[in-house]
Amino acid sequence: QVSLRQKQHMEEKIRIARYAASLIKPDDFVYLDAGTTTGAMIPFIEEKSAFFVTNAVSHGLRLVERGFRAAVLGGEIKASTEAVVGNEAYLSLKKYHFTKGFWGTNGIDSRHGFTTPDAREAQIKQCSMEQTEKRYVLSDSSKIGKVSCVTFGAFEDAGMIVAGDVPQEYKKYKHMIHV
Repeated sequence: QVSLRQKQHMEEKIRIARYAASLIKPDDFVYLDAGTTTGAMIPFIEEKSAFFVTNAVSHGLRLVERGFRAAVLGGEIKASTEAVVGNEAYLSLKKYHFTKGFWGTNGIDSRHGFTTPDAREAQIKQCSMEQTEKRYVLSDSSKIGKVSCVTFGAFEDAGMIVAGDVPQEYKKYKHMIHV
């Protein structure tokens, strides 16, 4: 049953990733957050004139291997998520102004917003969101209604691209895109 749920979530991630990648337009300056759902976007990205900045070393390598221009933030690498975190990453983010950004999350809650368990990752997520014009949080439906330890964005701060069975009380939100 666990493998079935993982497979369902993988299918959801692929639907989310394909849709999110289609939002990248010519000359976009894109922030791509660390995480499996954001990483799933990379095979579907087609816009070669976009430039990418990420806090995931693996995302940066995969983007460059596919012929995209990309930069990885400097800073401390957190082993469990491969996310670059810390003050150096935060300071470098402050100089950027992204046209679009895509983030993963551990929880989406209408009251508590977008949440993650690690304060250092939350700081980078929050800062990068503040530096981005059009923001999208990517999530399978299992994270809707869940709250993790640290909020990195208010519920209204980003469009949400979700797949799966969305709880009824969340279907009313116009900034939730169900794929």
